[in-house]
Amino acid sequence: QVQLVESGGGLVQAGDSLRLSCTVSGRTFGTYAMGWFRQAPGKAREFVATISWNSRVTDYADSVKGRAAFSRDNAKNTADLQMSSVTPEDTAIYYCAATQSRYSGDYFISRSQTHYSYWGQGTQVTVSA
Repeated sequence: QVQLVESGGGLVQAGDSLRLSCTVSGRTFGTYAMGWFRQAPGKAREFVATISWNSRVTDYADSVKGRAAFSRDNAKNTADLQMSSVTPEDTAIYYCAATQSRYSGDYFISRSQTHYSYWGQGTQVTVSA
C-alpha cells in the first residue's frame, strides 16, 4: 500500500517563501512520477507541478512558473515543492500525488490528475495579504 503524507503548510504572509514536503511509503518511490496539485476554496483542483522519477524533467503551471521548484530525493522517499513570492492567490489545499512510471520512459511527467493513482490527504496553505 502506497501512502503519501504532505507537510509544511500553514499561514504565511504575501511575499514569503514556503516549502511543502511529501513523504511516500513503499520501496518503489524511485519509479514514480510525482505531482503537486491544489484546490482553492470554491474552485476545482488544479495542476501545480510535476517531476519525473529521475528528476530529469519538471513542468509547472503558468501561475507558479519562475517561482516554484519541485525536487525529490529518491533515497529519502520525499518530494518537495519550494515556492517563493507567494500571494493570496496561492491559498489552497495542496495535494501530493504519485503515479507508477516504470514502463513509461525516463521523461514521463503528467499534468493530468487522472494519471495519478495515489494521493495524499492534502495540506492547507493560507497566504495573508
